[in-house]
Amino acid sequence: MPSYDSSRARFRLADRHIAVFAHLLDGETPPEELWESLVELQRIGLVGEEGELAPILRDLLGALAEPMVLLQVEVTGEHGPVNHGVVVGQEAVISHDGWPGEVESEYVSIEPTTLVWELARKVNLHRGERPEEGDPELRVETKMAALDAAFVALEEPGADDDATRELVRKALVEADADLREPVLDRFLELVVSLNATWRITTAWDGKHDGETSTMIRALAVWDCGPAGYWIREQPEEPIMPGQVGPDSPLVLVKSHSAEVWEKITDLLPDKEELPIEGE
Repeated sequence: MPSYDSSRARFRLADRHIAVFAHLLDGETPPEELWESLVELQRIGLVGEEGELAPILRDLLGALAEPMVLLQVEVTGEHGPVNHGVVVGQEAVISHDGWPGEVESEYVSIEPTTLVWELARKVNLHRGERPEEGDPELRVETKMAALDAAFVALEEPGADDDATRELVRKALVEADADLREPVLDRFLELVVSLNATWRITTAWDGKHDGETSTMIRALAVWDCGPAGYWIREQPEEPIMPGQVGPDSPLVLVKSHSAEVWEKITDLLPDKEELPIEGE
Protein backbone atom coordinates (compact mmCIF):
# COMPACT_ATOMS: atom_id res chain seq x y z
CA MET A 1 0.00 0.00 0.00
CA PRO A 2 1.21 3.52 -0.74
CA SER A 3 1.50 6.00 2.11
CA TYR A 4 2.82 9.49 2.82
CA ASP A 5 4.08 11.64 5.66
CA SER A 6 2.70 15.16 5.26
CA SER A 7 5.10 16.61 7.87
CA ARG A 8 8.09 15.87 5.61
CA ALA A 9 6.33 15.52 2.25
CA ARG A 10 7.73 12.02 1.84
CA PHE A 11 5.98 9.21 0.05
CA ARG A 12 6.15 5.42 -0.20
CA LEU A 13 5.25 4.51 -3.76
CA ALA A 14 5.70 1.59 -6.14
CA ASP A 15 6.45 1.97 -9.86
CA ARG A 16 2.80 1.22 -10.59
CA HIS A 17 1.75 4.26 -8.55
CA ILE A 18 4.20 6.44 -10.46
CA ALA A 19 2.67 5.07 -13.67
CA VAL A 20 -0.78 6.18 -12.47
CA PHE A 21 0.51 9.71 -11.87
CA ALA A 22 2.06 9.77 -15.35
CA HIS A 23 -1.28 8.97 -16.98
CA LEU A 24 -3.15 11.53 -14.89
CA LEU A 25 -0.57 14.23 -15.65
CA ASP A 26 -1.13 13.55 -19.35
CA GLY A 27 -4.89 13.89 -18.88
CA GLU A 28 -5.41 10.18 -19.49
CA THR A 29 -7.44 7.60 -17.62
CA PRO A 30 -5.08 4.92 -16.29
CA PRO A 31 -5.50 1.54 -18.04
CA GLU A 32 -7.40 -1.27 -16.38
CA GLU A 33 -4.27 -2.97 -15.03
CA LEU A 34 -3.56 0.18 -12.97
CA TRP A 35 -7.06 0.65 -11.53
CA GLU A 36 -6.19 -1.06 -8.26
CA SER A 37 -3.20 1.25 -7.87
CA LEU A 38 -5.41 4.26 -8.66
CA VAL A 39 -7.89 3.19 -5.96
CA GLU A 40 -5.05 2.84 -3.44
CA LEU A 41 -3.92 6.41 -4.17
CA GLN A 42 -7.49 7.68 -3.90
CA ARG A 43 -7.94 5.86 -0.61
CA ILE A 44 -5.11 7.84 1.03
CA GLY A 45 -6.10 11.15 -0.55
CA LEU A 46 -3.29 11.64 -3.08
CA VAL A 47 -5.75 11.41 -5.98
CA GLY A 48 -9.30 12.74 -5.99
CA GLU A 49 -12.44 11.08 -7.30
CA GLU A 50 -12.10 12.85 -10.65
CA GLY A 51 -8.39 12.15 -10.96
CA GLU A 52 -7.24 15.45 -9.46
CA LEU A 53 -3.80 15.36 -7.85
CA ALA A 54 -3.16 16.47 -4.26
CA PRO A 55 -1.15 19.74 -3.92
CA ILE A 56 1.43 17.98 -1.73
CA LEU A 57 2.56 16.09 -4.86
CA ARG A 58 3.65 19.27 -6.64
CA ASP A 59 7.44 19.02 -6.15
CA LEU A 60 7.54 15.25 -6.67
CA LEU A 61 5.49 15.22 -9.86
CA GLY A 62 7.12 18.38 -11.22
CA ALA A 63 10.55 16.75 -11.02
CA LEU A 64 9.35 13.40 -12.39
CA ALA A 65 7.49 15.02 -15.28
CA GLU A 66 10.38 17.23 -16.44
CA PRO A 67 13.67 15.87 -15.10
CA MET A 68 16.90 17.68 -15.92
CA VAL A 69 19.18 14.96 -14.53
CA LEU A 70 18.44 11.33 -13.65
CA LEU A 71 20.76 9.45 -11.30
CA GLN A 72 20.33 5.71 -10.89
CA VAL A 73 22.04 3.89 -8.03
CA GLU A 74 22.08 0.09 -8.14
CA VAL A 75 23.51 -1.67 -5.08
CA THR A 76 23.94 -5.44 -5.05
CA GLY A 77 24.56 -7.08 -1.71
CA GLU A 78 23.56 -10.13 0.28
CA HIS A 79 19.86 -9.68 -0.55
CA GLY A 80 20.32 -9.05 -4.24
CA PRO A 81 20.07 -5.78 -6.21
CA VAL A 82 18.30 -2.76 -4.72
CA ASN A 83 17.61 0.34 -6.78
CA HIS A 84 17.81 3.91 -5.53
CA GLY A 85 18.03 7.20 -7.35
CA VAL A 86 17.73 10.96 -7.55
CA VAL A 87 15.68 13.08 -9.94
CA VAL A 88 16.85 16.67 -10.44
CA GLY A 89 14.01 18.86 -11.64
CA GLN A 90 13.77 22.56 -12.46
CA GLU A 91 12.40 23.44 -9.01
CA ALA A 92 13.02 20.40 -6.80
CA VAL A 93 15.44 17.52 -6.25
CA ILE A 94 13.75 14.24 -5.36
CA SER A 95 15.61 11.33 -3.81
CA HIS A 96 14.19 7.81 -3.67
CA ASP A 97 15.39 4.77 -1.74
CA GLY A 98 14.45 1.15 -2.31
CA TRP A 99 14.44 -1.67 0.22
CA PRO A 100 15.34 -5.36 -0.29
CA GLY A 101 12.26 -7.40 -1.12
CA GLU A 102 9.94 -4.37 -1.22
CA VAL A 103 8.19 -3.03 -4.32
CA GLU A 104 7.77 0.45 -2.84
CA SER A 105 10.43 3.14 -2.55
CA GLU A 106 10.52 6.21 -0.33
CA TYR A 107 10.52 9.52 -2.19
CA VAL A 108 11.58 12.72 -0.43
CA SER A 109 12.69 16.19 -1.47
CA ILE A 110 16.30 17.13 -0.68
CA GLU A 111 18.37 20.30 -0.92
CA PRO A 112 20.43 20.48 -4.13
CA THR A 113 23.58 21.26 -2.12
CA THR A 114 23.32 17.87 -0.39
CA LEU A 115 23.22 15.84 -3.60
CA VAL A 116 26.71 14.33 -3.35
CA TRP A 117 26.15 13.54 0.33
CA GLU A 118 22.89 11.82 -0.61
CA LEU A 119 24.58 9.66 -3.25
CA ALA A 120 27.36 8.76 -0.80
CA ARG A 121 24.74 7.73 1.75
CA LYS A 122 22.98 5.49 -0.75
CA VAL A 123 26.18 3.52 -1.40
CA ASN A 124 27.21 3.54 2.29
CA LEU A 125 30.47 5.36 1.59
CA HIS A 126 32.58 5.57 4.75
CA ARG A 127 35.60 7.69 5.48
CA GLY A 128 38.88 5.81 5.40
CA GLU A 129 42.60 6.40 5.41
CA ARG A 130 44.29 7.79 2.32
CA PRO A 131 47.20 5.74 0.99
CA GLU A 132 50.70 6.97 1.70
CA GLU A 133 52.29 9.03 -1.06
CA GLY A 134 54.34 6.78 -3.28
CA ASP A 135 52.40 3.61 -2.46
CA PRO A 136 52.23 1.34 -5.52
CA GLU A 137 48.97 1.05 -7.43
CA LEU A 138 47.16 -2.19 -6.67
CA ARG A 139 45.32 -3.81 -9.59
CA VAL A 140 43.53 -7.06 -10.28
CA GLU A 141 43.18 -8.20 -13.89
CA THR A 142 41.26 -11.35 -14.77
CA LYS A 143 38.09 -12.17 -16.68
CA MET A 144 34.40 -12.33 -15.82
CA ALA A 145 34.40 -16.14 -15.93
CA ALA A 146 36.64 -16.16 -12.83
CA LEU A 147 34.21 -13.95 -10.93
CA ASP A 148 31.25 -16.11 -11.95
CA ALA A 149 33.09 -19.24 -10.82
CA ALA A 150 33.96 -17.66 -7.46
CA PHE A 151 30.32 -16.73 -6.82
CA VAL A 152 29.22 -20.28 -7.65
CA ALA A 153 31.78 -21.61 -5.14
CA LEU A 154 30.51 -19.24 -2.46
CA GLU A 155 26.96 -20.54 -2.86
CA GLU A 156 28.10 -23.81 -1.22
CA PRO A 157 30.66 -22.69 1.38
CA GLY A 158 33.04 -25.11 3.06
CA ALA A 159 32.95 -26.32 6.64
CA ASP A 160 34.87 -23.24 7.83
CA ASP A 161 36.42 -20.04 6.44
CA ASP A 162 39.64 -21.77 5.41
CA ALA A 163 37.76 -24.46 3.54
CA THR A 164 35.63 -21.84 1.78
CA ARG A 165 38.75 -19.95 0.72
CA GLU A 166 40.23 -23.10 -0.77
CA LEU A 167 37.03 -23.77 -2.72
CA VAL A 168 37.07 -20.25 -4.11
CA ARG A 169 40.80 -20.41 -4.90
CA LYS A 170 40.28 -23.66 -6.83
CA ALA A 171 37.37 -22.15 -8.75
CA LEU A 172 39.42 -19.08 -9.69
CA VAL A 173 42.37 -21.10 -10.96
CA GLU A 174 40.12 -23.39 -13.02
CA ALA A 175 38.29 -20.42 -14.56
CA ASP A 176 41.40 -18.35 -15.34
CA ALA A 177 44.68 -20.25 -15.66
CA ASP A 178 46.52 -16.93 -16.06
CA LEU A 179 45.79 -15.87 -12.47
CA ARG A 180 49.06 -15.99 -10.51
CA GLU A 181 50.26 -14.85 -7.12
CA PRO A 182 50.07 -12.23 -5.73
CA VAL A 183 47.07 -11.25 -7.89
CA LEU A 184 45.33 -14.56 -7.25
CA ASP A 185 45.54 -14.13 -3.48
CA ARG A 186 44.47 -10.49 -3.76
CA PHE A 187 41.41 -11.31 -5.87
CA LEU A 188 40.50 -14.16 -3.52
CA GLU A 189 40.56 -11.73 -0.60
CA LEU A 190 38.32 -9.27 -2.45
CA VAL A 191 35.74 -11.90 -3.33
CA VAL A 192 35.42 -13.34 0.19
CA SER A 193 35.39 -9.84 1.75
CA LEU A 194 32.85 -8.37 -0.67
CA ASN A 195 30.09 -6.40 1.10
CA ALA A 196 28.42 -5.04 -2.01
CA THR A 197 28.98 -3.85 -5.53
CA TRP A 198 27.38 -0.66 -6.70
CA ARG A 199 27.16 1.62 -9.66
CA ILE A 200 25.86 5.13 -10.18
CA THR A 201 24.68 6.22 -13.62
CA THR A 202 23.94 9.84 -14.48
CA ALA A 203 21.93 10.82 -17.56
CA TRP A 204 20.82 14.18 -18.94
CA ASP A 205 20.08 15.87 -22.26
CA GLY A 206 23.12 17.81 -23.41
CA LYS A 207 24.82 18.94 -26.58
CA HIS A 208 27.15 16.82 -28.73
CA ASP A 209 28.46 18.25 -31.99
CA GLY A 210 25.76 20.90 -31.80
CA GLU A 211 22.97 18.33 -31.52
CA THR A 212 20.84 17.46 -28.48
CA SER A 213 21.94 14.07 -27.20
CA THR A 214 21.59 11.97 -24.08
CA MET A 215 24.78 12.29 -22.04
CA ILE A 216 25.77 9.47 -19.69
CA ARG A 217 28.43 9.13 -17.00
CA ALA A 218 28.83 6.14 -14.72
CA LEU A 219 30.94 4.74 -11.90
CA ALA A 220 31.18 1.14 -10.65
CA VAL A 221 32.77 0.24 -7.30
CA TRP A 222 33.32 -2.83 -5.14
CA ASP A 223 32.96 -2.29 -1.40
CA CYS A 224 35.17 -5.02 0.04
CA GLY A 225 34.88 -4.13 3.72
CA PRO A 226 38.30 -4.42 5.38
CA ALA A 227 39.90 -4.76 1.93
CA GLY A 228 38.63 -1.28 1.02
CA TYR A 229 37.10 0.23 -2.10
CA TRP A 230 38.00 -0.99 -5.58
CA ILE A 231 36.95 0.86 -8.74
CA ARG A 232 35.91 -1.40 -11.57
CA GLU A 233 37.65 -0.08 -14.67
CA GLN A 234 36.50 -2.97 -16.86
CA PRO A 235 33.88 -3.84 -17.90
CA GLU A 236 33.58 -0.11 -18.36
CA GLU A 237 30.30 1.57 -17.49
CA PRO A 238 27.78 2.12 -18.90
CA ILE A 239 27.33 -1.52 -19.94
CA MET A 240 24.87 -2.32 -22.70
CA PRO A 241 22.82 -5.56 -22.68
CA GLY A 242 24.78 -8.46 -24.14
CA GLN A 243 28.05 -6.54 -24.02
CA VAL A 244 29.71 -8.60 -21.26
CA GLY A 245 30.46 -12.32 -21.46
CA PRO A 246 32.65 -14.89 -19.66
CA ASP A 247 35.76 -13.87 -21.62
CA SER A 248 35.29 -10.13 -20.99
CA PRO A 249 38.14 -8.59 -18.98
CA LEU A 250 37.60 -7.71 -15.34
CA VAL A 251 39.91 -4.99 -14.03
CA LEU A 252 39.74 -3.64 -10.46
CA VAL A 253 41.90 -0.83 -9.09
CA LYS A 254 42.38 -0.09 -5.38
CA SER A 255 40.90 3.23 -4.32
CA HIS A 256 39.91 5.04 -1.12
CA SER A 257 36.84 6.93 0.09
CA ALA A 258 38.17 10.41 -0.76
CA GLU A 259 38.84 9.41 -4.35
CA VAL A 260 35.46 7.69 -4.64
CA TRP A 261 33.81 10.86 -3.31
CA GLU A 262 35.57 12.90 -6.00
CA LYS A 263 34.50 10.48 -8.72
CA ILE A 264 30.87 10.65 -7.52
CA THR A 265 31.10 14.44 -7.71
CA ASP A 266 32.49 14.19 -11.25
CA LEU A 267 29.38 12.27 -12.33
CA LEU A 268 27.27 15.42 -11.97
CA PRO A 269 27.00 17.74 -14.97
CA ASP A 270 28.07 21.36 -14.58
CA LYS A 271 25.37 24.03 -14.70
CA GLU A 272 26.35 25.12 -18.21
CA GLU A 273 25.80 21.55 -19.43
CA LEU A 274 22.12 21.59 -18.45
CA PRO A 275 19.11 22.96 -20.36
CA ILE A 276 17.99 25.40 -17.66
CA GLU A 277 14.81 27.30 -18.42
CA GLY A 278 15.16 31.04 -18.87
CA GLU A 279 18.81 30.87 -19.91
